[in-house]
Amino acid sequence: MGVTTEILLPLALFAIMFTLGLGLGLADFRRIAAQPRDVLAGLVSQVLLLPAVAFAIALIWSPAPALAVGLMIIAAAPGGVTSNLLTRYAGGDVALSVTLTAITSLAAMVTVPLVVFVALEHFAGAGAAAEMSMAGIALRMFGIVVVPVVLGMALRAVRPALAARWLPRAEALSGVLFVLVLAAAIWAERQNIATSFAAAGLAALALNLAMMAIAFWGTAAMGCARPQRIALSLECGLQNGTLAIAVVAALGLDPAHALPAAIYSLLMFATALVFVAAVRRA
Repeated sequence: MGVTTEILLPLALFAIMFTLGLGLGLADFRRIAAQPRDVLAGLVSQVLLLPAVAFAIALIWSPAPALAVGLMIIAAAPGGVTSNLLTRYAGGDVALSVTLTAITSLAAMVTVPLVVFVALEHFAGAGAAAEMSMAGIALRMFGIVVVPVVLGMALRAVRPALAARWLPRAEALSGVLFVLVLAAAIWAERQNIATSFAAAGLAALALNLAMMAIAFWGTAAMGCARPQRIALSLECGLQNGTLAIAVVAALGLDPAHALPAAIYSLLMFATALVFVAAVRRA
């Protein structure tokens, strides 16, 4: 994955996060005060419950250590920008979806290192993370996540008309690069993909379906209305697979660790489309 890791992957991640920033304004962060219950429900579901459910599933399925760690990494990844688009099609709260994608993406510089350390220590054995620095991982996350988002937001603030013109093209480019990264990750492990899918495919699907169900029905108990529950379900179901694969590359982990992210990314679009079709008919 030399060319992919050194060129395509950083470019794809920069494009995705820069595009996220292009679509963000201060109003998206003020929504924390305007909709505290809905935002809190989303953050609890994505930042706390998602890794916890992934950990439980990894314990139950007991896949190879690399696949278990990879499952935790995709669970730690923030929501993907596609969730905003599908939330619109499903009749959900798009503004809430955008806010949650932004917050979880910026928080990833803290949440991802924590989950990675726990996953490596538990599934790869004591001392597996001994040579890694949590501060070092956080700095990498800052560079690959926070910086491009802030640059996108800065361009929107300074040149809003230009940002508006660029946004559709940036979204299209991000989608193409995401597909290329996903294909490259699968190709790199093509000899093991069948075995890995059998070992981690059901676990990835279980994680996806469990979190979408928890976010949709569980948040009803918190008083969240249907449009917000739709947004929360898609936000918890659609993860930033490119970021998860980039974390594997940035930490120098074996490419097998990226397979759960690749498998999850394939499955999540299928389940999300089924979900959107179901809520539109209801």
